[in-house]
Amino acid sequence: MNGSASLARSESAFRKEETGSTEPRRSLIGACTAHALHDGYTDLLYVLLPVWQTEFGLSYAGVAAMRSLYYGTMGGLQVPADRLVDRWPIRNALVLSTLVAAAGFCVMALTGSFWGLCAGLLLAGIGSSIQHPRGSLLVTQAFGNGARGPLGIYNFSGDLGKAVFPVVVALLLGFVAWRMAAGFIAVAGIVVAIALLVILPRANPVRHDELASQDGAGDRRGFRLLLAIGGLDTATRMGYLLFLPFLLHAKGGDQTTVGLSLALVFAGGAFGKAACGWLGEHLGVVRSVVATELATALLIAVTIPLPLTAALVVLPVIGIFLNGTSSVLYGTVPELAPRGDVGRAFALFYTAVIGSGGLAPIAYGALADHTGETFGVLAAALTALAIVPLVLGLRPALATAAAVEQA
Repeated sequence: MNGSASLARSESAFRKEETGSTEPRRSLIGACTAHALHDGYTDLLYVLLPVWQTEFGLSYAGVAAMRSLYYGTMGGLQVPADRLVDRWPIRNALVLSTLVAAAGFCVMALTGSFWGLCAGLLLAGIGSSIQHPRGSLLVTQAFGNGARGPLGIYNFSGDLGKAVFPVVVALLLGFVAWRMAAGFIAVAGIVVAIALLVILPRANPVRHDELASQDGAGDRRGFRLLLAIGGLDTATRMGYLLFLPFLLHAKGGDQTTVGLSLALVFAGGAFGKAACGWLGEHLGVVRSVVATELATALLIAVTIPLPLTAALVVLPVIGIFLNGTSSVLYGTVPELAPRGDVGRAFALFYTAVIGSGGLAPIAYGALADHTGETFGVLAAALTALAIVPLVLGLRPALATAAAVEQA
């Protein structure tokens, strides 16, 4: 009898352990699904902006301002939105963020006015501001000290959304009006929100044994340095992509060539985001970032004198390093989060990189107006080089974090 009871308890414990072991995977799948949708929402706007320019008679400055309604709201509300939902289960926060973003596109689909469209953009931006810090925190909690690789996969999933949604919207616009296309996009968001309810665990799957050592392990100076590195890494990427079409035109490329070149860079970047998360886990943060930034600077400079065909061959490799560093940096956020507050740390980090992505092209463009596009490209390469001494300065903070984890 006692043996049967013992066997039953063992089987019950085994089933519980087996069920629990699926929670990190479910958390990663759910976070990646939300990330793909929200990043897809962000980049599909590029397809709709020319349509809105024609319909509402907007200038280029007006088009840029409309994009900023979404992009600026999403970036500027990262910290307050994260604070607002801090005590909620992450599952609920991700579902809410997706529904609010979908509601924004629903407002766009139903509106007949310019101001209604602006309201829809603001609402969608508010929804997307919640997703990044909460999704990143979910992956971190699910995998504990082994989260660096999964965070790289989470980072990569956003690129999948960026690749799929603009193409889908472009195809839809060949058959339906933009308002109906926005309605389809809103429905997609509702479907994803329902899927998240099914996929994500009800409770946050915290790896207490591994995350407990991180409490208070954060380093304020190290984290501020990480924010600066993240901002400069984003500036490098945005600066190079700003000048790449002009660089290729100067080599004799046409618009089709420019489209192909961007596809090559983004394809390499998607692979780099997945691969460099693994690289950071095995090679270390400092070595990985130094290697990727040196390679980025060298390859950016090399594309200036190369002929068109050779430059196109190099672009996927540039994409690997240009985008891949971000996965290493994202994976470092939990290690240096001040007071162990990982959610707030991710919110601050995303604010820094999104803000840099908005301001850097303006600075590079002003420089190129006075010195030419070649110097603009070289400035992007020099920005990558400027990261190297900064990341070397991260060594003490990373060593302290590693010592606390092992204690």
